[in-house]
Amino acid sequence: MKSRNEIYNTLVEILVDDFEVESDDISLEANLYQDLDLDSIDAVDLVVKLREITGKKIDPEAFKLVRTVEHVVIEVEKLILAK
Repeated sequence: MKSRNEIYNTLVEILVDDFEVESDDISLEANLYQDLDLDSIDAVDLVVKLREITGKKIDPEAFKLVRTVEHVVIEVEKLILAK
């Protein structure tokens, strides 16, 4: 995963496969909690999954402010670019 598009596509795949979200419901503007019906436990599971994929430790504080799919993409991109 290097580009935002690759990150987005990976995130869509995770949301569909692991969280049973309809792919038609997913967009960059989609709110994880209101539009995609994730709860706080799902958010933790998503962070764990992203950590597995990126191989990077994810700061839970950074993800507390995440609300949309685009926010997740941005945070993952920051992790990947960080050395």
